[in-house]
Amino acid sequence: MPLFERVAVLSDIHGVLPALEAVLAEPEVAAADRIVLTGDITAGPQPAEVLALLRAQGERVLWVSGNADRELVEYRRGERSQIPDPIAPYAAGRLTDEDVEFLAALPATRTLTVRGLGEVLFCHATPRDDEEVVLVDSRPARWTEVLGGVPDTVRTVVCGHTHMPYVRLAHGRLVVNPGSVGMPYGRPGAHWCLLGPGTDLRVTPYDIPGAVERLAAECDWPGIAEWADYYLNARATDTEALETFGVRDGRAGS
Repeated sequence: MPLFERVAVLSDIHGVLPALEAVLAEPEVAAADRIVLTGDITAGPQPAEVLALLRAQGERVLWVSGNADRELVEYRRGERSQIPDPIAPYAAGRLTDEDVEFLAALPATRTLTVRGLGEVLFCHATPRDDEEVVLVDSRPARWTEVLGGVPDTVRTVVCGHTHMPYVRLAHGRLVVNPGSVGMPYGRPGAHWCLLGPGTDLRVTPYDIPGAVERLAAECDWPGIAEWADYYLNARATDTEALETFGVRDGRAGS
């Protein structure tokens, strides 16, 4: 397995092209050996544009599927009639058949060797499931459950899904969540992470009012103005998100 010096991790882009463009313009992202996407790439206002820009980066980009990507594929294939996210059916309709097949073929996990971190497993939610919830304050017993099948050689796990950045230890493994590029909770900006030799959580500021206007002009989904204002401005606080997600990490029954 090749050893990589620097790996940029982008998660939960959710079809927000201005945020993605801002992160890709970061010098350390441009200079990274690889860019790893930890899922939920296209479910949002500009899915085809985001997919095209990322695919144009070539082999530098390594892809992992998220639950929202899977749901778009299932919707387009007629395997489900509804998606919980209101904008997702619109996003599914904006993808070409070739886009759908590309997303369908994405792996659930990837493992790379990164200098200073050893073997790093990348996933969307947890290594075993693309929509399980683990949080910065999840109980040790919960981490035992979700990391139980991870090989002992993997000492770092990178996940996304909850749109809030954190780094913590769980049973001797480092767990990293880069936060969300396109739909952050808690504070605005495009969140991502730089790996090697340590873990560096980053947030890229960009012109959010301009991005909201751009999405409203370029996306014809009926609710786009309100959607863009809410998510790009991170009007959902981290406290609200933790309270909502906390029920789903099993703590309510503990």
